[in-house]
Amino acid sequence: GVGPGQLYHFQADGPRDPQHGYWFDGRARLIDPYAKALAGEFLPSDDGIIRPPKCVVVDDFFDWGGDRHLRRDLTETIIYELHVRGFTRSKTSGVQYPGTYLGVIEKIPYLQSLGVTAVELMPVHEFPIRDIWGNVLERPNYWGYDPMAFFAPHRGYAVGTEPGCQVIEFKQMVKALHQAGIEVILDVVFNHTCEGNELGPVLSFKGLENHVYYHLANGGSRYCNYSGCGNTVNGNHPIVREMIFNCLRHWVHNYHVDGFRFDLASILSRNREGHLTPNPPLVEVIAEDPLLADTKIIAEAWDAAGAYQVGSFSDHLRWAEWNGLYRDDVRRFWHGSAGSRGLFATRISGSSDLYMKTGRPPSCSINFITSHDGYTANDLVSYKDKHNEANGEGNRDGENNNLSDNFGVEGPTGRKSVRLLRARQIRNLMTTLLLSQGVPMIVAGDECRRTQKGNNNAYCQDNAISWFDWRLVKQHADLIRFVRTLIHFRRTQSTVRRKRYLTGKPNGHDGLPDLSWYTAAGTAVDWNSPDVTLMCLLTAPHDPRESNGTGRDLLMLFNASGDPRTFTFPEAARKKQWRLFIDTANQPPDDVFPNLDGPPPPPSFAVSLTYRSLQCFVAEL
Repeated sequence: GVGPGQLYHFQADGPRDPQHGYWFDGRARLIDPYAKALAGEFLPSDDGIIRPPKCVVVDDFFDWGGDRHLRRDLTETIIYELHVRGFTRSKTSGVQYPGTYLGVIEKIPYLQSLGVTAVELMPVHEFPIRDIWGNVLERPNYWGYDPMAFFAPHRGYAVGTEPGCQVIEFKQMVKALHQAGIEVILDVVFNHTCEGNELGPVLSFKGLENHVYYHLANGGSRYCNYSGCGNTVNGNHPIVREMIFNCLRHWVHNYHVDGFRFDLASILSRNREGHLTPNPPLVEVIAEDPLLADTKIIAEAWDAAGAYQVGSFSDHLRWAEWNGLYRDDVRRFWHGSAGSRGLFATRISGSSDLYMKTGRPPSCSINFITSHDGYTANDLVSYKDKHNEANGEGNRDGENNNLSDNFGVEGPTGRKSVRLLRARQIRNLMTTLLLSQGVPMIVAGDECRRTQKGNNNAYCQDNAISWFDWRLVKQHADLIRFVRTLIHFRRTQSTVRRKRYLTGKPNGHDGLPDLSWYTAAGTAVDWNSPDVTLMCLLTAPHDPRESNGTGRDLLMLFNASGDPRTFTFPEAARKKQWRLFIDTANQPPDDVFPNLDGPPPPPSFAVSLTYRSLQCFVAEL
C-alpha cells in the first residue's frame, strides 16, 4: 500500500484547448494541490517544459509534548518580520545550520533578548527557488512570493535531504519558538501561483481545472492579473475557497502556527467575476471558523489592480490589517512635510478614523514603518532614491515615492553630522512605532541598521544584500539596547497598548483627558497649521478592562522640523512629577533611561528639543 515517503504525481486527461482555457494533458505530471511535502526541484526538460517536483506522502505524527498555541492577545503582541533563509544564511550568523528552520532555532535567544512576542515568517509554503518566466527558470525567487504547494513547507529551508524532512524540521522550529514564548505567524500567498499567465508552465492547477482555480478572461485564453504576477487565484469559487480554508486549518492543526498574514488580501474580496464585494464568503469563513478562532488573521488590504481597502477590508472584529497609511503618515511627518501632524496624531493614537466606524479596536491596526517590501530603516534615512540596479530591471522596479531622505549624502558616509542625524532619525522612528496605539511590527535587522544598499525591492537578492549581517548586532549594540528598552516598556505599560480608543474625555482618575494634544507652546493645536511640532499628554488607563495597574502617564514631545524648538509643558501636566525617559537627540546611553530615572524637567517646564528629535517624559507613581 501507499505509506509515508511514497512519491507521486497527479495526471489528468481532458480536452486541450488553451484558447478556451483548457490545459489538460494526460502525459503531464502535476502537483497535488493538497500535497503536504514536495521532493526534488522544478527543472527544465529537453522539450522546454518545466518539470515539477514529486509529491510526498507524509506521516503527520510529531511529538509535540505539551506544546499549545500561545493565544496572546493582539494588544500584547510585538511582531518581528523575518525571512527564514536570510535570518541566518550569512556566515556571520555563526549557527550550525545557516539559512534553515533549525538555524532560526539557534537564534531564539536573540529574539528573546529583544523581547518580541511573535515572528512573522515570509513565505514558507513550497515555491520554486528561481522565478519561472514563460517556461524559463530565471533570477532567484528569494522572497518566496511565487507559491505552488500551499500545504507543504519549503524544502529549501531544511537541513535534511530525505523526502519530507522539512515537515519535521518546521515543526521543531515552531515547538522551540513556543517554548520561548514566541508565536509563529505565516505570510500566506493565496492570490496567485508560480504557473504564471498563458505563457507559463503547467505544473498543477492549470492542468487540473484551470477554469476553477484561476480568474480567466477573453473566453479563457488569458489570465486576469490582479496580483501583478501573471495570474490570480479564484479564491471565492467554492472548490478553491474550501482548499484555502482546509489549508489554514492544516497549518494550525498540524503545525501549531498562531496566525496568518494574507498577502494582497484584497484579491480574497473579489468574487468569481473579479469584482470587489463586501463581506465575501472566504473572508467571512476565515473569521468565523471555530478551529481558527484563536489565530491572528492579518490582511494586506490591497492588490495590484487598484484595490485599496485599508480600514475597510472587513468589518469583522477578528480581521487586523497592515496599516499602510500608518507607514506613510509617520514617514511624512518625520520627513518634515508641512501639514502632516494631524494625520500623524491620528495614526499614533490608533487610527480611529479607519477602524472605529466598524467597531474594530486599535489592535486591528498593524503599525509598521518598514517591512520586507521597501527600504530598511537604515536605508530610509540614508537614500533619497532607490538603487535596484542589481535586480536587472534597469532600476524601474520598486516604489518611487518612499518619503525617504539622505540628509545631504546618498548612501554611506563618513561625515559625522550626517551619521548622527541618521541615527537620531532611526531612534525617532522606533520610538514612534513602539509607543503608538495598535500593534507594532519591526522588520528583522532594523534594530541594528541592516542595509540593502538602497534596494527597496530585494525580491531576487539571495545574497548579502538581503541577508542579516550579524556583525551589526555588536556594531549597533546601542540601538539594540534602545529598541529593547522600548519593547520592554511597551510590554509592561498598558498606557501604550489600549484595547479601546482614546476619546479626549476625562479619565475618571484625576480629571485629565485620556489624550490631549498641544503645540510646542503648550496651547491648543491648529490642525491646519503647516507646523511639524506636536506635544501629546497621554494618561494611564484606570479601567480594569484596560489596565493591570502598571500604566504611567506620558508626555511626548515631537520636533520634526529642521530647527531647534522650545517646548513648554501645558498647565495640565505641571502638577505631576516627571522624569525623562527618552531623548533621541542624546548620545547613548543617555538616549533612553531603562529604569525611568532620567532627569526631571526644569522648574520653568520649558525644554529645548534639537531639530528632528523627540523627548518622552514619564510621570512618577
